Amino acid sequence: MELDGRELRNALGRFATGVCLITAVSDEGEPLALTANSFSSVSLDPPLVLWSLQNNSDVFAVYAGAKHYAINVLAGNQQELSSRYARKGDHVLDPEHFTLGEQGGAPLIHDALVSFECTLEATHPGGDHVIIVGRVDAMHVRPEGEPLVFYSGAYRALA
Repeated sequence: MELDGRELRNALGRFATGVCLITAVSDEGEPLALTANSFSSVSLDPPLVLWSLQNNSDVFAVYAGAKHYAINVLAGNQQELSSRYARKGDHVLDPEHFTLGEQGGAPLIHDALVSFECTLEATHPGGDHVIIVGRVDAMHVRPEGEPLVFYSGAYRALA
């Protein structure tokens, strides 16, 4: 059975996810952000998480080679940030959106529900994506707030 790509994408979209900004600093020192919903935990001991990066991303070289990065889980009121940094060619972070982390210098998004400072552990080919596994070096948790949720091609709120 051959699967239609659009139908598969729609079916996968029936799984509700949170929304993250993955942040890193380019070799030129530019802080960057990329919207992703492919974040998942892998292991508690050692503390590992993963996310997936599309092979044809306009910032692929930066993220695929980043030794340090942060995964910032967005709050429900941060939809504008998600939409902004999801656009091709618009990944340079505005200075008012972040502070630099202490465990590797990756940008931490202000008011995210949680930010995980990570060191690259491994990468694995995954079809049209690369799977990036990171070791969590530090985390910054905001004790309150609702998540930004993505479901069936649209942002949603928890009921």
